[in-house]
Amino acid sequence: MVEEQAALVGARGVETVGLLEAAGRILAEPVLADRDIPPFPRATRDGYAVRAADLQELPASLEVIGEIRAGESVSAIPSEVVSGQAVSIMTGAPVPHGADAVAMVEYTSRTDARVEVSRKVAAGENIVPRGAEAREGALLLDRGAFLSESAIALAASVGKSRLKVFQRPQVAILTTGDEIVDVDMAPGPTQIRNSNSYSLAAQVSRAGGEPKVLPIAPDEAKGLRKLIEQGLQSDLLLMTGGVSMGRYDLVEQVLSELSAEFFFTGAKIQPGRPVVFGRCRLWTDIGSTYFFGLPGNPVSTMVTFELFAKPLIQAMAGQAIQKLTFPHVRLKKEIRTKTGLKRFLPAMLSGEFENAEVELVSWQGSGDIAATARANCYIVIPADREAIAAGGWVPVLMR
Repeated sequence: MVEEQAALVGARGVETVGLLEAAGRILAEPVLADRDIPPFPRATRDGYAVRAADLQELPASLEVIGEIRAGESVSAIPSEVVSGQAVSIMTGAPVPHGADAVAMVEYTSRTDARVEVSRKVAAGENIVPRGAEAREGALLLDRGAFLSESAIALAASVGKSRLKVFQRPQVAILTTGDEIVDVDMAPGPTQIRNSNSYSLAAQVSRAGGEPKVLPIAPDEAKGLRKLIEQGLQSDLLLMTGGVSMGRYDLVEQVLSELSAEFFFTGAKIQPGRPVVFGRCRLWTDIGSTYFFGLPGNPVSTMVTFELFAKPLIQAMAGQAIQKLTFPHVRLKKEIRTKTGLKRFLPAMLSGEFENAEVELVSWQGSGDIAATARANCYIVIPADREAIAAGGWVPVLMR
């Protein structure tokens, strides 16, 4: 459902920013190749530019007629390599006309103006042909692309010092509950500090949104309604707490009074079962505002954000819709749990390369922030599995 709605929401406005400022943003214009890439046949190894046919009998002795460094001026490049000749060449340098391969320096021996080659090369070996990566005018980055470090490098390579990017959607964050106090206040015996607003703000920023933290809402309908109305003036409203079945869980009640449309009011997952998603329209001069009511327990808040809110924020930021990915990793220790709900449990992924493995972090339920801080992923346990043996493959949701 969230993916369907994400496909319908429009991105915000467009702004032009410097290349470094564009990192982590969503591209709002296509980026095209301004010339062939590479613009010349490029050597991929240090060695000698040769004609492959000259190395049919080994060792082959060739005359060295010059040297080409990366960035060499055109006038310094030999006009042509003929049979029996070679040119010393560096990685990244243009391969001269007539040469069709590069013999790696490791398989050569140089004496004055001659080089002896001890290993054959095939035509085209250790050379990237002109235009092999892209032809002039080819699409390199499309509108909606996430500007990662490689995308920034690609834009720089075609001379784009400034880029058009989508504006970040403004995301209001509202934490509810009389038991919650501000982070710089001393909590009473039955109170806790507000952590959810800060974890959500960090997740919103990472997803491409601009967080706007609202004051803590009381467990009282009038004050809660005022803050919800304020939050609905943003592009998206995230509420945490007040969506369970308790007497003072008032979020759904207030939203219903505001004629909100609910798309779902719960998910068969743990943690995070009492999650709400919908939209509400308060003023006729603006469109509907989407909202999420996320559970109040900190781990539940973080998990439901990743599963439900993040894809919507990414779409609002202009990013092309992408499905969640769940790589599979070997389980280090056996897991036993109850059936009935799909579970997302804090875990630690460790090891390198083919030795990677994952195990649960010891935790005390969905209020255990310390355990989640020690974790770097969530193990995903299907609703019908009550045990997974050590060594089995399990899907993980990376954090």
